[in-house]
Amino acid sequence: MSGKPYRLPKGGRLIDRTKKVSFTFDGETITGLRGDTVASAVLAHGQRVFGRSFKYHRPRGVVGLGAEEMNALIGVGEGPRHEPNLRATQIELYDGLVAQSQNRWPSLSFDIGAINSRFSRFIPGGFYYKTFMWPQAFWKHVYEPLIRRAAGLGKAPQGRDPDTYEHMHAHCDVLVIGAGIAGLAAAEAAQAAGARVIICDEQPRFGGVCDLSSGTIDGGSPLDWIKARAELLAQADNVHVMTRTTAVGHWHHNYVMLFERAADHDPASLAKGAPRHRLWKVRAKQVILATGAIERPIAFANNDRPGVMLATAVRAFVERYGVAPGMRGVVFTNNDDAYLTALSLKRAGVGIAGIIDARADAGGALADEARAQGIDILAGQAIAGVETGFGGLSVTGVKVASWRRGQGRVVNESRIACDFVAMSGGFNPAVNLWCHNGGKLTFDSALQSFKPGKHHDAISAVGAANGTMDIGGCLAEGYAAGEAAVKNAAPSLNRAKAEAPAQKPLEPIWFSPATGKYNEGNKHFIDFQNDVTAADLELAQREGYESVEHTKRYTTFGMATDQGKTSNLNGLGVLAEATGKTIPEIGITTFRPPYTPFSFGSIAGSLTKELFLPIRQTPIFRWHKAQNAVFEPVGQWRRAYTYPRAGEDKHRSINREILSVRQKVGLLDASTLGKIEIKGKDAAEFLDRVYTNMFSTLKVGRCRYGLMMNELGFLIDDGVTVRLADDHFLMHTTSGGADRIAAWLEEWLQTEWTQYKVFVTPVTEQWAQFAIAGPKAREVLSKLGPDFDISAEDFPHMVMKEGKLAGYPVRIYRISFSGELSYEVATPANFGRGLWDAILSAGAEFGIEAYGTEALHVLRAEKGYIVVGDETDGTVTPADVGLDGLVSKKKADFIGKRSLEQSFLKSAGRKQLVGLLTEDPKEVLPDGAYAVRTPKDKPPMTMIGQVTSTYYSPTLDRSIAMALIENGRNRMGETISFPLEGGKVVRAKITDPVFYDKEGSRQNV
Repeated sequence: MSGKPYRLPKGGRLIDRTKKVSFTFDGETITGLRGDTVASAVLAHGQRVFGRSFKYHRPRGVVGLGAEEMNALIGVGEGPRHEPNLRATQIELYDGLVAQSQNRWPSLSFDIGAINSRFSRFIPGGFYYKTFMWPQAFWKHVYEPLIRRAAGLGKAPQGRDPDTYEHMHAHCDVLVIGAGIAGLAAAEAAQAAGARVIICDEQPRFGGVCDLSSGTIDGGSPLDWIKARAELLAQADNVHVMTRTTAVGHWHHNYVMLFERAADHDPASLAKGAPRHRLWKVRAKQVILATGAIERPIAFANNDRPGVMLATAVRAFVERYGVAPGMRGVVFTNNDDAYLTALSLKRAGVGIAGIIDARADAGGALADEARAQGIDILAGQAIAGVETGFGGLSVTGVKVASWRRGQGRVVNESRIACDFVAMSGGFNPAVNLWCHNGGKLTFDSALQSFKPGKHHDAISAVGAANGTMDIGGCLAEGYAAGEAAVKNAAPSLNRAKAEAPAQKPLEPIWFSPATGKYNEGNKHFIDFQNDVTAADLELAQREGYESVEHTKRYTTFGMATDQGKTSNLNGLGVLAEATGKTIPEIGITTFRPPYTPFSFGSIAGSLTKELFLPIRQTPIFRWHKAQNAVFEPVGQWRRAYTYPRAGEDKHRSINREILSVRQKVGLLDASTLGKIEIKGKDAAEFLDRVYTNMFSTLKVGRCRYGLMMNELGFLIDDGVTVRLADDHFLMHTTSGGADRIAAWLEEWLQTEWTQYKVFVTPVTEQWAQFAIAGPKAREVLSKLGPDFDISAEDFPHMVMKEGKLAGYPVRIYRISFSGELSYEVATPANFGRGLWDAILSAGAEFGIEAYGTEALHVLRAEKGYIVVGDETDGTVTPADVGLDGLVSKKKADFIGKRSLEQSFLKSAGRKQLVGLLTEDPKEVLPDGAYAVRTPKDKPPMTMIGQVTSTYYSPTLDRSIAMALIENGRNRMGETISFPLEGGKVVRAKITDPVFYDKEGSRQNV
């Protein structure tokens, strides 16, 4: 690094010269100033090269001002806090910052990969489609390893991220994206009318580029007006102000994601635990885009060399940071705005060799002022090439020649000595967000760019984002949009007025040709990061890629991390000239989210580590833990599997619990069962469509078991649904299926049956639910002092009652999953532990015991009750499990009805649910064991089915199993074989799947 005096002795409105900041860049310690960015501090130190391009590894320096920067991509931080591919122009400097350049080895100044540039003629756009085709054997051992090593720019962080991230949700009347002149005017107008406003900007401060603009507002500096408006909005109760916040995407119905860099600039806050990033999910009634415009470069030979920058960026480094981009420069332009850069350089004392204006008539107020300042203007001229020093690391001069559109090769070149170039090819409205959700564009011939057209959402564009480049127009559009958003003009609003010198129209220049070895455009760069040149685009046309989308993919122009912000339109201009078409005829490539990259941490938010998949606990979880319960995962829940006592293993514990339910009474925590409330005037009809059986005929206070199928006719869930009122049902689902079924119901309501007036509300966590099961269950219930009749006559099976039990509000369902007399008691979750303790106390004299999920499964298997997910595998119909009686023959339609008529679902030989009794009563079949037609010493063998559930039953004192067997119900009494590991074969007889109390007398007492 040279250490030349590039820090100007005065100026720099954003820096504090009294506060020095130390950081490192590629291991070298550099001193910057408070308020610097990494880009400005490194430039002030004399370093021009920030990185290497992707394909050719050409040295690259800063080009842009902010989010459009495509060259100066660096990694920041160390170890787990390292973040690659950040734009040096947006990274705020702080003490101790560690920055590293990327895509180079061993160093920036000497990179082995630069050898690629020597062979650039042999690796143009699309070369990989041809190169890696032959020989085929090379792909695995040569091509793929090379491509994988070459892919990517930065390096991933090492270790677990120590920082925290947040998600935020917000609603507002008006969301203003961009806080320049137009955005602030819009926000002020909406705020004055009483609207709830969110205004955000990706920069650390409001104002956009107003400080780099010419003109006045209300007779004063635009910067003064900006400061006053920012303070007003910050103090308003109905405005939320957000800096360092980028709108990364816009979706249907004005759903916008905002990425806030909350503490990247403040390591002290990070150390205290502040969130590093926040991802805001905002729903707005009206969105106003005030995202400004992006200056576009010009394609000329070696326009990618370090020291070639956009004119606005040069102006910003001088005025904002007091940094000179070099000692002597030239300005190359086709518009008046770049003259402001030349004047700024002159005022700062930076050498300016002249303004090269491609327009033949370089007149107007700004040109007159430049001449008055002694700045030479070369009208009708263009840069034909950039001369560089050793290794292309610096600019030493430019070649200049006369310019006229369509004239062909440039002749009569002259040379100007300089060490930097400020270029400006005009401005493109930042329309990315406008296009994310279907917004259409129109081509503005005055701008020679696209600007917003029609949009189906409540969204409008103002200021430079709408193609309005004068500050007076920006103000007017901003005020009008803010008032239109709330359909109200605030009488108290003081509308500012602006004045600015008139500017002459630009004349488009997409490609400035060169002489000699560069005359074919092979070093006229369009997409800087991906090394796409004008010659690559022309080659794509010659090879038949007429569609701009095909050309984009063939050459990769516009596919870099900047999403084509500076390359797309230039590429279209080159394609238009190559084909003789207009730019609108060429078309435009698709803009997709995100507008700029945002962190994976913000996407994850707080849902990491132990919160990545939170473990859900019932209100009784601590009691289970105190009883030394063995837990098992059920969905996201942890349920008690069994409660071993001293000296018991799990098998003995499970058997004890089963016998307690069969002989006395047991208590089960069933709080995890899915509970979904379905309410609305069409609720009954909706359930008729969802379930295979009828629910509209169900009486209030009654329960009914139902089956649910998907469109293919296969079982996806089951459970008992209760009718609480004419328009109100409570659906029970499997524990693991609650969230899935709630989403399933919503999908049908929102996409197919939009006419139904139905609300679906998951309430699983809001209720604690317990099963009191066994011969003594009614006696335990009686001890709890119910305020309703619990006699068998008044409270029969499949009835629900509401009231109080032991003083707690309850819903009690007379339903059974064990085959015993059983009551399921539901109470609000906060009463759950109290009621649980009361039940245990009341049942103590009857020998009540808690039983876990494994005992429950054995109890239900003894009764032949299915479990969706065990007895079903996604290809099982109700008929397959013997429940075709629950498929209504009367209903006109329900989900899956037509699929059941398919011949293959009714064909003979389908697998059907049966019971299995092993020849050896003590032999328990493995879960999932295959039944085969004929056992052999080794595979293959013809499989005829599989075990779905298998247990040892202490009630029956033998093993039992359930299985899906081909044509199973017609094979009752047949003995089939199950080959196991080690050559062992277990034989079992096919039986009815109901092993215990087939008549149901025990549950109906």
